[in-house]
Amino acid sequence: MAGGFAMTLAVTGGIGLQAQGIAAHNTNAPVNYNAGSIELQDRQNRVALSGGVTVTQAGLTVRSNRMLVNFTDIGSLNIQRITATGGVVVTRGNERASGDVAIYDFSRRIITLAGNVSLRRGTDTLNGGRLVIDLRSGVSSVDGSPSGRSGSVGETGSDGRVTGTFSVPQSDEND
Repeated sequence: MAGGFAMTLAVTGGIGLQAQGIAAHNTNAPVNYNAGSIELQDRQNRVALSGGVTVTQAGLTVRSNRMLVNFTDIGSLNIQRITATGGVVVTRGNERASGDVAIYDFSRRIITLAGNVSLRRGTDTLNGGRLVIDLRSGVSSVDGSPSGRSGSVGETGSDGRVTGTFSVPQSDEND
């Protein structure tokens, strides 16, 4: 019976079960960027990118209108955080997350999207105010409000709640 249960989980494939999703990402890979313009702000240890910015890392892509990249410069340049604003879209494999703002914290290996968040994998969907993707553990969570606290009326949708749709495996049998 335990084998049948495991097979059912593998076949259903919901939002959190597919390995090629955003949370199954190699965070040690190099980071590449493409932008309309770049401004190096040495004294602040940051780079400002604008104009249709695309950042890629091992199959993970982050797109937005503008990004700030914070770094340390002790011996070599090490990215600490990327803050993306304006039409943020994060993709990997068949998974797509979008929101108003995204922060990729490289030291904690966490991507947080806030504001009008949508997560799509195939036909499965989740919508909310804030999405936190822990790249170390592979666990993602969606909250109804951008702050992660219990939502109030008007924050996301009409009542600050998480909404979505999971697909159900189809069967030829009449049960």
